[in-house]
Amino acid sequence: MADSSFDVVSKVDKQEVDNAMNQASKEIGTRYDFRNVGASCEWSGETIVMKANTAERVLAILDVLQTKLVRRGVSLKSLDMSDDGEPKLSGKEYRLSATLKDGISQEDAKKINKLIRDEGPKSVKSRIEGDELRVSSKSRDDLQEVQQLLKGADLDVALQFTNYR
Repeated sequence: MADSSFDVVSKVDKQEVDNAMNQASKEIGTRYDFRNVGASCEWSGETIVMKANTAERVLAILDVLQTKLVRRGVSLKSLDMSDDGEPKLSGKEYRLSATLKDGISQEDAKKINKLIRDEGPKSVKSRIEGDELRVSSKSRDDLQEVQQLLKGADLDVALQFTNYR
């Protein structure tokens, strides 16, 4: 019998992020506490930039954006905050930027690989292929056990499982 396998990936649906950004921008435009303070949330290339006249308002914009992302099914682990999530003063306004993490870094892939080797079933093999991991085994039950293990693990990346065969 042939081996069954699946891929562990970390992909972000950019359309869902864009929809969440549009919803956040609408809410920022209509909320009373954001009136006349220059509050905005917009794309700058591949980076999300949040601006307002005080640091607290920038953090409130971040909270609105995070709420919209969660409602649209985008994991907050895929947001990479610059400057430790602290707004920086730029001229007369405070700015906070965030980028989207797409793909699994080599360090994270090695951690996941080690976790599967140490705590997963012995018949399971995993290997790193670029920015994803391929996990294979003769038993589909073992593969499902690995998926549950990875879902329960506290990792720094949002994981999805694709190409289940």
